[in-house]
Amino acid sequence: MGEPKVDGPALDAAKEDVRLMLACRAGDDVAFGALFRRWSSPLLRYLERMVGDAAAAEELVQETFLRVHRARERYSPDARFSTWLYTIANHLALNELRRPHRHREHRSADGDDADREPLALAGDSPRAEEAIDTRRLGSAVEQALSQLPERQRAALWLTAVEGLSYAEAASTLETTEKSVKALVHRARSALADNLHSGA
Repeated sequence: MGEPKVDGPALDAAKEDVRLMLACRAGDDVAFGALFRRWSSPLLRYLERMVGDAAAAEELVQETFLRVHRARERYSPDARFSTWLYTIANHLALNELRRPHRHREHRSADGDDADREPLALAGDSPRAEEAIDTRRLGSAVEQALSQLPERQRAALWLTAVEGLSYAEAASTLETTEKSVKALVHRARSALADNLHSGA
């Protein structure tokens, strides 16, 4: 797959982010609230995948936006707001992962025990079987993602899920585009191998 393209709606959204952040820089707290509403959910998804803990991820979202607010007067619209935001969040996530005695454990998305079998559904219809298979595949993907090295996981998530370009992901991860492409390639290969071996 090639470089993600920036289409019209994405470009409009990026311009709106800049407008809101410039308003926030000028002291408009309503604009800051709008940015939080626009970006808190995708940022939470990213941080949950990075640190593997929903509660810690929520705290990191709050801390990220606190840092954005503190740095608002130094904001310059040279790069996309999302790149700046994810750079801050990525630093916080890596710091969290490096904390001593931190226990990382996989949790399923619905909060149940990861080892627990899916609930038995009444009837043996194809739809019930498909639902079980989908849930198992989702759990396997989550597990495989959690086993990737931090930088591979970050590069893959930023480009494949959040839609950042390789250049933006490189800026966020403070590396080169070539390095991001290599990280993404290795992450995809490792994911495929992990899923194949677990099949």
